[in-house]
Amino acid sequence: MKKVLLGLSEEELTKEILQIGEKAFRAKQISGWLKKGIGFSGMKNLPASLIEKLKENFSDGFAEIDIKRVSTDGTIKYLFKLEDGCFIESVLMHYEYGNTICISTQVGCAMACAFCSSGEGGLIRNLMPHEMLAQVLQVNADNGGGRSVTNIVLMGTGEPLANYENVMAFLHMVNDPESIGVGMRNISLSTCGIVPQIARLAEEKLQITLCLSLHAATDEKRKKIMPISARFTVEETVSAMKSYSQKTGRRIIIEYILIKGFNMGKDDADELAKLFSGVKAHINLIPYNDGGKGLFSSPSQNEVYAFMKLLTDRKISSSVRRSLGRDIEGACGQLRSKRSRELTEEK
Repeated sequence: MKKVLLGLSEEELTKEILQIGEKAFRAKQISGWLKKGIGFSGMKNLPASLIEKLKENFSDGFAEIDIKRVSTDGTIKYLFKLEDGCFIESVLMHYEYGNTICISTQVGCAMACAFCSSGEGGLIRNLMPHEMLAQVLQVNADNGGGRSVTNIVLMGTGEPLANYENVMAFLHMVNDPESIGVGMRNISLSTCGIVPQIARLAEEKLQITLCLSLHAATDEKRKKIMPISARFTVEETVSAMKSYSQKTGRRIIIEYILIKGFNMGKDDADELAKLFSGVKAHINLIPYNDGGKGLFSSPSQNEVYAFMKLLTDRKISSSVRRSLGRDIEGACGQLRSKRSRELTEEK
C-alpha cells in the first residue's frame, strides 16, 4: 500500500521527498497544496516528472467526490468514494456565524440506533485521521478555499468515541495553525454515550463541545431505540456528561430526536428536568426525519414547539434545530445507503 502524504508534518514530508531523490524545498510546495485540499494532479507549480513520481510512490490522501447535491436552502451534501471503494458522507451547512461541516468518522456504524440510516449494513471500518481531514480540506476547497469552513461537527456516519485514537489525531491535525487551524471551541463531537471514553475525553481537556445523542430520558424508552442502552444506563451516561462539563468548563449539548407519540409527553419533559435541572446543558430538539423508512412518525411543527414549551416551563434550556437538506437525503447515512443500493442493483 502506498504511503499517504496528507496529514504528515512538513518534517515527515521532507524525509519522504528526499528519499525519492527530490530537493527538500519541494516538500514545502507539496504541503502548501495539500493544505488547500488540492491533490497531486492540481499541483501546478510542480514539474510533470515529479507529479508522476509522486503518483507512483504515494497517495495524496484525498477521496473522489462521487456525488455532490445542493439543497434549495444552500446545504451541500457530499458522498466521497475512498481509495478502497468505501463511501462516506459529509454535509456543509450555512449559518449566520459561519459554515459548518459535518463529517463522518467511520464507514458505517455499529451502534444500530433504530432511527438512523448510518448503521445500515453495520460497521465496515474506522476512518484514518487523514480521511477525516480530507473531508474538511476538500469541502473547504470546493467552497472557495481560505477559511470557508469555520466549524466542524463530528456527527456524520459513525461513533467518534469508538474510533478514539484516530479521532484525537484528526482533532490535533485540523487544529494545527499550519493546517486549516480550526479552533477547538469551534469543534463539536457527538456520541451515543460510551461512558469510559467520555471520561477519557474529559481528561484531554480539548475544549471541544461534547454532544450526547440521548433521545429518551428513561432506560425503558432508550433501550427501544438505542442498543447502547444495554451497556450504559441513562444515569451513568448523563453522569459522565456532567463530569465532562465540570472538568472542562464547557456546556454540554443534549441531542433529542422528537418522535411523535414516543418521547414528547409531559412525563418525558419531567424526566429531562430531573436529569438536567441546574446543569450547564442545552437540549437540541430535532424533529424526526424518517428518510422514507416509515419506522416512526414525524411530529408536526405545533407538536415540536409544544414540547419545547414544556421544557421552558421546567426551566430547561432548549431550542429546535433548523432542518436543513431535507430535499437531498440530508440526514446521516441516507445518501450513502441509497448509493449502495444502486450499486448492488447494477451488479
